Parts: sequence; structure tokens; C-alpha cells
Amino acid sequence: MKKIFLLFFAMVLLAGCNDKNNGKAEADKPLVVTTTGQVADAVKRIAGDMVEVKSLMGPGVDPHLYKATQGDLQVLEDADIIFYNGLELEGKMSDIFEKMKKEKSVVAIGEVVPKERILNDEAHPELFDPHIWFDIDVWKIATQEITKTLTKEFSTNEEQFKENEIKFFQELDELNEWSKERISEIPKEQRVLVTAHDAFNYFGESNGMEVRGLQGLSTDAEYGLKDIQNVVNFLVEQNIKAVFIESSVSDKAMNAVIEGAKEKGHTIQIGGELYSDAMGAEGTEEGTYIGMYKHNVNTIVDSLK
Repeated sequence: MKKIFLLFFAMVLLAGCNDKNNGKAEADKPLVVTTTGQVADAVKRIAGDMVEVKSLMGPGVDPHLYKATQGDLQVLEDADIIFYNGLELEGKMSDIFEKMKKEKSVVAIGEVVPKERILNDEAHPELFDPHIWFDIDVWKIATQEITKTLTKEFSTNEEQFKENEIKFFQELDELNEWSKERISEIPKEQRVLVTAHDAFNYFGESNGMEVRGLQGLSTDAEYGLKDIQNVVNFLVEQNIKAVFIESSVSDKAMNAVIEGAKEKGHTIQIGGELYSDAMGAEGTEEGTYIGMYKHNVNTIVDSLK
């Protein structure tokens, strides 16, 4: 009886160890932390299930204004790799990233893009436009840095990373071609995109659209009655019928534009909500880069054509 009990105890102990080891193996996946959802999506596509990915900024979060919480600092401390957009998109976190570069791989993927491919703020030429994900070709250049960094850190998975990148880029090329075809459905004189802030200049540049934003490149920029009036005058002169709000920006300013146009006898509609600095909820189509981009294109085309 004693032998049977000892055998049973040994089997339970062994099973417990196996469960513990299995849990440990899962927990031992390298942790990759990103700022925006766009960067997180690219890491997931390239790394596959070989790493755990955590994004600090979820749906509706404005990276221009984002300040790291104590919880964020702990997650960043635990990370094996940190990827962020750079080009001052996450301006309020710059000091944190500089400090952490001394301890681990902290990579600003936007800052590897050749300067001739980066747009500038017309009013302030010394400032770079950080919204690079809206030019698919430029985004491919930036996300190649993710593959390079993952390969450097986890070289045994190099072949898988490269295969995933190739597949992802093929889908991005198809998205790029589809986008241009859909935009061509809008009459040329109506290919004008008016939004709350200048997040869509790369989109306009790559898709042949004129873009106007009420605020500057950052939502931190101030705007006043003169700015609203300038946009109103432009809409009336160009006979633009729709403007767009953004998921991560208050619609207060655009409502003021609509009221201003109404006072001039010009009716403006909200063409829909676009994803600019943040993507949709995780688990939805708009929670992926490709789904977000398609949503924006369809919303713009359906409102302006």
C-alpha cells in the first residue's frame, strides 16, 4: 500500500512539473513592446507566434499626447525589444526611450527611412511628418528594420522572419494597387481630403489626393478661429461636400468648420470616421494595419465620389 501511495505521489509531482514547465515555456517567449498599434501589427506579421507582442497605445489613443504610466514603465522594463515609430510621434516618451537604449534594443523604425522619403511640415520645415504608415512603400522600408532587429536578437529564426516579411509585403503591394484603383473612382476635382490634423499627407502624396488638416502635424498644436475660417473658405471655394473626423481626435474642431460653412450657405457632411494615429479594436478587421487602411480608403471614396 505504501509503495502504491509513493508511486501515485511521484506521478502527481511529475505531472505538476510538466505543467509548470509548459507554463514556463509559454512565459519564456521573448517580449516585444511597441507604442502604436501600427507598429505592433507589423511585429506580429513578421515575428509570427515566436514572440509575445504588447502595444502600449490602444484604440482611440493619441500618441502625440501620450504619457507613459507606471504600468507602462514596468512593461518597458520587462521587454526584450522595444519598437516605436519615432520622428517625434511619441514626443512625450523620448527621454524614456533614450534611457532604455542603454539596457536593450530600442528601435525607432521611422528613423531608418531615407530623409528624401520623409515629408516635412510646410510651416516648420525643420519638423518631420511622423505619419509614415500612410505611404505603404515608405512603411515597408520602416518595417524592414523590425525584421533586421528580430534577426539580430533571435538569429535561429531568421528564415521564418524573412518568409513572414515576404508574405506581408506581398499583401501590402496588393493593398497599394487596390487603394489607387479605388481612389481613381473619385472625380479629380473632388480628390480633396479634409481632416482634423495633418495625419494624411503621406496618404495624399501616394494616392494623388490634396490633403488639408485643421491642426498641424501634431494634435498638440494649437488652432484658432483664423484656422477654422481658412478651412471654411477653402471648402466653400472648392465646393467640397464632406470632411472627415478621426478616431483618436476630438470632433469639436470639425463641427466648428461645418457650422462655419453653414453660415456661408454651404452644406458640409461628416464623410465618416478615419483611423489616423490609432487603429481599431483588437480582434476587428480595423484592428489590423491592412483592415484599417482599407476602411479609410472605402470611407473616403464612398463619401467623395
